[in-house]
Amino acid sequence: MIQWIGVTVAIVCFLVAPKMAGAQNLPILNMGFSGGGVGSDLIKVIERANLWRKHGVDVRPIYLTSGTLMAQTLSAGDIGIAGFDVTAMLNLGVSGVTDIKVISIMINRLEPYFVVRKSINTPADLKGKAIAISRYGSGSDIITRVVMRYWKLDPDKDVRMLQSGNTPTRIAALMGGHIDAAIVSSTQVQKVVASGCCRVLADLAELPLEYANYGVVVAGSLLTTQRPSIRRFLEALTEGIYVFKTKPEIAKAVLRQSIDDPAVVASVYERLVKSMSEYPFPEVKGIQTALDSLLTPKARGQRAENFMDTSLMEEIKKSGFIDRLYGGKG
Repeated sequence: MIQWIGVTVAIVCFLVAPKMAGAQNLPILNMGFSGGGVGSDLIKVIERANLWRKHGVDVRPIYLTSGTLMAQTLSAGDIGIAGFDVTAMLNLGVSGVTDIKVISIMINRLEPYFVVRKSINTPADLKGKAIAISRYGSGSDIITRVVMRYWKLDPDKDVRMLQSGNTPTRIAALMGGHIDAAIVSSTQVQKVVASGCCRVLADLAELPLEYANYGVVVAGSLLTTQRPSIRRFLEALTEGIYVFKTKPEIAKAVLRQSIDDPAVVASVYERLVKSMSEYPFPEVKGIQTALDSLLTPKARGQRAENFMDTSLMEEIKKSGFIDRLYGGKG
């Protein structure tokens, strides 16, 4: 079940979902996540397959409206696990306020599409245009800046970066004509294109970049105080990827909640299957790329290894768990 956190001025409102029946004695892990798309779809697959409970944890997914808010919530101690916006969590880590560790990366490359109004035909046409991001310092902000620089554009001078909110909000802004471009997740891009307002300028997965895009970050203290529970969480996550990749009827049922066209569901599913790693191990190069993209001067000279803990995924691999899932092929 998913909890939601909304913020108005300084008020934080928690809408707590009922506890899962029979899970009263399981260790509780509060996990924040932000945005629609791959991460939220994977959570739904895990919940449909009842994998949290199978692996002995009561995970409480909490939706947050941006990666920046998720970083603030992790820093405040209201969540111990942050799902999928690795870049925003690294921004928190380099600040020195909170010790964070990247413990898993499911997709080690840019995954979204870059969507533009139909009048924009090339990256050069973006000069002077308004591009929507979630919040400054969020994953959408950093990824957009990485893409701008790849296209030889200065994100601070050549375009206008506007804070508008997460993926659904950016989609609404695009379709309403309020902004000219934005990154949109692969699971939701079709609804924008189908509206007739916009087109895909680039599939960012095709860029030759390793980038720690979708992964899991924890407060460093949890690796000491709740290590067995975090390992079970990772086993459930890894099995969730297995279910997504090998049981398309479950994954496609989730995708159909946001995509109406069966042909699009099939193509999005195949793309995600190809992107997701069977062994969601945090790779140094992808995390270093994300670190190097951060705007804060405190990120200069930082090493990826300082913000990683690979030990739990190594233990899971060594145990044979992944091999057993995939019949000796993992």
